[in-house]
Amino acid sequence: MDLDRINALRAEPVASASHIIDGERRPASDGAEIEVISPIDGQVLTTIPAGTAEDAAAAVRAARAAFDDGRWSGIAPAQRRAVLLRWAALIEDNALELAVLGVRDNGTEIGMALKAEPMSAAATIRYYAEAIDKLYGEIAPTGPGNLGLVHREPVGVVAAIVPWNFPLMIGAWKLGPALAAGNTVVLKPAETASLTLLRIAELALEAGLPPGVLNVVTGEGATVGAAIAGSMDVDVLVFTGSGATGRRLLEASARSNLKRVYLELGGKSPNIVFADAPDLDEAAKVSAHGIFRNSGQVCVAGSRLLVERSIHDAFVEKLAAHARAMKVGDPLDPATSAGAVNSLRQLDQNLRFVREAQDAGREIVLGGARILEETGGYYMEPTIVAGVAPGDRLAREEVFGPVLAVMPFDTEDEAVALANGTDFGLAAAIWTADLSRAHRMVRRVRAGIVHVNTYGGSDLTVPLGGVKQSGNGHDKSLHAFDKYLDLKTAWFKL
Repeated sequence: MDLDRINALRAEPVASASHIIDGERRPASDGAEIEVISPIDGQVLTTIPAGTAEDAAAAVRAARAAFDDGRWSGIAPAQRRAVLLRWAALIEDNALELAVLGVRDNGTEIGMALKAEPMSAAATIRYYAEAIDKLYGEIAPTGPGNLGLVHREPVGVVAAIVPWNFPLMIGAWKLGPALAAGNTVVLKPAETASLTLLRIAELALEAGLPPGVLNVVTGEGATVGAAIAGSMDVDVLVFTGSGATGRRLLEASARSNLKRVYLELGGKSPNIVFADAPDLDEAAKVSAHGIFRNSGQVCVAGSRLLVERSIHDAFVEKLAAHARAMKVGDPLDPATSAGAVNSLRQLDQNLRFVREAQDAGREIVLGGARILEETGGYYMEPTIVAGVAPGDRLAREEVFGPVLAVMPFDTEDEAVALANGTDFGLAAAIWTADLSRAHRMVRRVRAGIVHVNTYGGSDLTVPLGGVKQSGNGHDKSLHAFDKYLDLKTAWFKL
């Protein structure tokens, strides 16, 4: 990794950002702005428009006009494919610049950011571009007097609201299939991580995406997000974020046009280690990375560690050793293992969870404090809390920070009960050398994805979605197209 280039990019001033609506850069309709605070040092990095309901409405109007006149939906899938492939190539060409900009905005360590943000986004857009001209309709098995055809058509205007932890990766999970299918999009980034999504929208225009097909409006969720969710002209709304916001979006759909709403609402994912795990050292290392990389700000983070009692103490010691070896600090230093917490608000929330666990008498095995406060940035030690009870808030609620709750178990049935003992069901992991047990656990643990003898790392070929209060619908894989394509039957009497 080119450290000189990273440092040069770090020093570059970042111009005040603008919305992108109908192919144009625009300020907020009332001129208001939001300061972007870098979590690296707590300093103002730049400003973004504090979007208004009028800005959101303008973006929806542009998307509706672009859809209805067929400038994108009406061209051949192969033509859309060519534009999207050019876009993916431009993102790759600008990958380091995008990665550094994103790190300055949200604090992810540069090693992870480069791979998980621009490079992942480019790969995702390319995947869906290559797929779209290979999806066929259907001919129904009718009798000789009829012909039934099933057409796949774009749904129309898609609104996407994406979070701050991996804005490009998660944004591309929405944009790739939505745009490939021929829809137009209104994208609302998180207030604390808008800069890279605005930049790739500019690259999309450079690649030949027609104006109005992708519109980006920044601002507060209570204003811009609410206006988009309540719009009568949005056909599908996709969201990754908190459960509370997800509920408000469903309510807005019910109050407006009953738009379809697909939600990914986080998790409290169990990482289950049996005594017969094939390599306990590897399990400890991967488990540490599974919760502490990106300062725990990962939707599928293994935030609950369930360890068979016979190995509990020894395994926690191994895990703590790996956590101590992780370097927390400047996210633009390639040697850093975990960067900054996204915001002071998020850091304060993380620390409140730890204080509550301490007050309940739980054991703080490692960490638990803010560090590097003299930098002005938002940094937290990897934190391991042992002896957590199933009813504790730390065992049931998503922290979204570098805080691991550890609980022992004695039997397979107990492990299943603990694993399923939350309202969430996004991800899980099983560490065992017993193939039969692995299959039993995959069936019994309620989660959208269950890892076996690993944690994380699944690619675009498989879907990601949650059960219970982790949401509905799926990102990734060809199944993601289901959200962005309508089925239309044509019935002929012959």
